Amino acid sequence: GVETKVVMQTVKRNIRRFPESFMFQLTKEEFLYWKSQIVTSKGDSQGLRKLPYAFTEQGVAMIAGLLNSEQAVNTSIQVINAFVAMRHFISDNVLEQRYINNMVLEHEDRLKLVENIFNNFKGENNHIYFKGEIYDAYSLLLDILNKAKKEIIIIDNYIDKNILDILSKINKKIIIITNDYNNSDYEKYKSQYNNIRLIINNDFHDRFIIIDKKELYHSGASFKDLGKKCFQINKIEEDKILKSLLDNIKIY
Repeated sequence: GVETKVVMQTVKRNIRRFPESFMFQLTKEEFLYWKSQIVTSKGDSQGLRKLPYAFTEQGVAMIAGLLNSEQAVNTSIQVINAFVAMRHFISDNVLEQRYINNMVLEHEDRLKLVENIFNNFKGENNHIYFKGEIYDAYSLLLDILNKAKKEIIIIDNYIDKNILDILSKINKKIIIITNDYNNSDYEKYKSQYNNIRLIINNDFHDRFIIIDKKELYHSGASFKDLGKKCFQINKIEEDKILKSLLDNIKIY
């Protein structure tokens, strides 16, 4: 609602209010592209002595506040109302987000507290048994074996009737890696049961149990001698050790 001449005079009188991010002069290429996109009369473009200026979004808001036409005043009012509404929207959402963040942090602290409490009730991963504690040692062995859902791998150089008696009651796939020292008990076992696969491998000294390829236990004594002398069973938490052991036994 204001002549271009008046607009440019207003800009010149308030030039400090219009940095390049508010208003800029078109290049020759931009001007030619504008002419090709907009239907104009000869007077609209050919009479220009120099390249025209363009207002950015911020420039439109600035010039609307400087001009006194009805359209400019209404535009200025709309800009201010939109700005205030947006500020309220952002403020409300920031407060809401802070409230949510505080709730998350509060619940996270409570969850950590509950987790710590449960951790205090969890069984220790390391167990030491002294001479004569045969029942407790075999009880722990059963607890470990019964964790398996699909598969048990046992690495022990000496497998006898005592261990086979235990394994006969476990309805899971069982792989035993042992040496060829004396496997006569297994020969009798497999005539009746078929849940154990025996692999002869003389490369191992220590004893291990692998549960479902996820949990690894190490024993300081052969499983047939549990409780006869002081020994320790411990769970190995490092995944890379379990992976390395599985890679080396090469049973798949």
